Amino acid sequence: MALDEALLNWHSEGLIPPVIRFYSWQPAALSIGYFQKVEKEIDMEAVNRLGLGFVRRPTGGRGVLHEHELTYSIIVSEDYPDMPETVTEAYRVLSEGLLEGFKNLGLDAYFSVPDTDEKRADLKKPKSAVCFDAPSWYEMVVEGKKVAGSAQTRQKGVILQHGAILIDLDAEKLLSVFKFSSEQAKERMRAKIPEKAVSINSLREEPATAEECVRAFKSGFEQALSIDLQPYHLSEQQLADVKALEEKKYANAEWNFRA
Repeated sequence: MALDEALLNWHSEGLIPPVIRFYSWQPAALSIGYFQKVEKEIDMEAVNRLGLGFVRRPTGGRGVLHEHELTYSIIVSEDYPDMPETVTEAYRVLSEGLLEGFKNLGLDAYFSVPDTDEKRADLKKPKSAVCFDAPSWYEMVVEGKKVAGSAQTRQKGVILQHGAILIDLDAEKLLSVFKFSSEQAKERMRAKIPEKAVSINSLREEPATAEECVRAFKSGFEQALSIDLQPYHLSEQQLADVKALEEKKYANAEWNFRA
């Protein structure tokens, strides 16, 4: 998370070009949205028992278990050519690369469009703290089920959009790190997850590796956005700046557990 924010800052200062980044988490970790309340929604005893990392994102949205997945982030100026002004439409443009990436993996993905009053109400007032409970506008769906969840923030004239692409899904572990109002509510979510979320490998005969997914989505973003992605390597000073931001903010309980 510190690196995503640092990339946003450097891009806002004109020090680096737009960035598309792919990464994974070590150890596996639970990230929560900027506005979520830990005490109300997260079972920290379970998080610690499972040896998971824990961090609050700078973006909104709900809780994501980063384990059997690929995380991506996009850092680009708001005034980038042909970038829509609205958050929803910017999602659509930036997520075109995800759409092409899933196609490269042989999956028939499409954008979710909340087309009923019930779906739109779910977006305004989520039924749970779990990200993959329901898709938002222009998130990736395969066979009616969410396969990637994304979140966005805009700071200093720069868009940061990042999200999780499900390669596999451990529904029981996911459920175990959230608090529910009752055992019945947890059971309802347990029954709902297979109907609401799906992983890449549950849809493919040949399991996909993280490396294969990176190649597929890199190519997908290049196709969709008509760009040529080149490797970027951080300098020692940049790495030190990221570490300083991590220690000041994202590794700090004051940030992660704020009310």
